[in-house]
Amino acid sequence: MPSPQLFHKVLGAAFFLLLCRAQAKPAGTPPLPGFVHLPEVGMNEGFIPGLLPQVDNEMEDLICQLEHRISRLEGVLHLEKKITASGGKIFATNGKKANFHTTLRKCKEVGGSIATPRNLGENDAILYFVKNFNTYAYLGIKESLISSKFHFLDGTQLSYTNWYLNEPSGKGEEECVEMYTDGTWNDKKCNQNRLIVCQF
Repeated sequence: MPSPQLFHKVLGAAFFLLLCRAQAKPAGTPPLPGFVHLPEVGMNEGFIPGLLPQVDNEMEDLICQLEHRISRLEGVLHLEKKITASGGKIFATNGKKANFHTTLRKCKEVGGSIATPRNLGENDAILYFVKNFNTYAYLGIKESLISSKFHFLDGTQLSYTNWYLNEPSGKGEEECVEMYTDGTWNDKKCNQNRLIVCQF
């Protein structure tokens, strides 16, 4: 189950978006304190007595409903072995396989990125899927222009590694990185089909 801090981040974002929707304002444009949006007039007017407490109660009810639904969905996803969490990140899989570039695209389409372990806990979270599906998964790590030197996709140096014995060994011919079923890493060509694991 995700940490309470992560849950509150998600809830905070949902609350912000709901508040913007309720006030018919685009996200990123918070209302001025004491002002509400009047759709029939189409402009912001001063505080209307009695309206904000009613909106607050309705929002509170809606937030409670969302918390309940999110909790149920997380439970189902955990039960189906499709979601796990570590270090403030949520990791998820659809159980399907794809090459590296398709994995990048699929993760981006759903608002995430390819799973990238930056510590042992995150490596173990990804390993959960690799073991469960008994298959390898690509990681968000690629070879740099210097042969056998790898970095995260954002260009930063690896601060955590878990290479298998004598890896990386591709010497410029294997640019991607996969995770073995024991959690160790291997450099690999990017055209193989591996388990899609995304992070959020």
